[in-house]
Amino acid sequence: MFGILRPCRHRLSPVLRTSWMAHLCGLCLALRDDHGQLARTVTNYDGLAISALVEAQSAAVGGRRVAGPCPLRGMRSAPVAEGAGAKLAAAVSLVLASAKVDDHVADGDGPFRRRPVAGVARKVAARWARQGELTGERIGFGTAVLLDAVGRQGELESSLLTGSSVLLATEPTETATAAAFAHTAVLTGRPGNEAPLREAGRLFGRVAHLLDAVEDLDADAAAGAWNPLAATGTTLAEARRLCDDAVLGVRLALKEAEFDDGKLVHALLVHELGAAVVRTFGHLELDRQGLDLHGQPPPGWQAPQAPPGWQPPRDPKAPKHGGGRKHGGHQWGRRRGTLAGCGVALALCCTCQMCCADPYHDPWTGEPKEGFCHRCDCDCCDCGDCGCGDGCDCCGCCDCSC
Repeated sequence: MFGILRPCRHRLSPVLRTSWMAHLCGLCLALRDDHGQLARTVTNYDGLAISALVEAQSAAVGGRRVAGPCPLRGMRSAPVAEGAGAKLAAAVSLVLASAKVDDHVADGDGPFRRRPVAGVARKVAARWARQGELTGERIGFGTAVLLDAVGRQGELESSLLTGSSVLLATEPTETATAAAFAHTAVLTGRPGNEAPLREAGRLFGRVAHLLDAVEDLDADAAAGAWNPLAATGTTLAEARRLCDDAVLGVRLALKEAEFDDGKLVHALLVHELGAAVVRTFGHLELDRQGLDLHGQPPPGWQAPQAPPGWQPPRDPKAPKHGGGRKHGGHQWGRRRGTLAGCGVALALCCTCQMCCADPYHDPWTGEPKEGFCHRCDCDCCDCGDCGCGDGCDCCGCCDCSC
């Protein structure tokens, strides 16, 4: 899993966002409870899709519990996913994170070039692989298929030549993700879902591997590292075609599966997967043109000026002095003084709320604001079209019928 599914608040309805966070926190806590604090570092956005698949097919197999306050949730309690789905996601995340670390060590990436760092990384990777295997055994999932896929990757890569199909390089990843997706049907007692989910997992693994290769293409070329696209001579246009075809294949495969509530799965594996493809190829093109990814204005551009004497309209119901301020119909609270505001700001900073809360409240005005970790550069808020072809809008695709 490479962390390609990164939904922002504009593309998920409040209900789906709460559910997404429940699975993300559930994966993190499952790793902590079974394998210690260090294991939490393998928590990733893609792994929670497995937990979501289990709950979508049978909520009874997954389930929720209320977890206590956490700095990464702005020191708030929240419902989190638990059960077999979270454990399967944890097992897969551990094994694939182990493979990722081994890959970095083999390539000598960054700090992994140093022997002490590489030695520690190998031990950590071996530990994660063992932990993933133990967790998988508890829920009847043999991680041998994942380990076998990981073991074949290096041999496969060394045999590829210019003109070879890039899909030969993606096959181990496809096999691993197919097995993980298919086991969600086994856990929930849905044998009819096993085949379509295996196909969805296989194509998801293809997209994940290709997008990872696209993101690393220029960096690998500069470092002289192996890259499947460069090694096989696959063009970016061909890689994009393969990704688009795979996204369509995932959507069609999910249509063949039966879910009790498949809204979050659809949002993640159809809309967000497609958004990941657009984002990755678009960002690469911008980087190569030397453009700012966040749309900085061109030199000489000036913002339009308001007419002389113009003032923004005032809410007649807003208090003139002292009282709380309103935003979106909600009271913000009284404005704090400089010293009091600085004290609250320090508390918010020390508890990570300015980074991770969604929202936190401004220390001085009480205005609700978005934590830095939740900010995104998407422009989908008002597009009114998720691109699925059935007319649902991307800001509330929970009711989408596509």
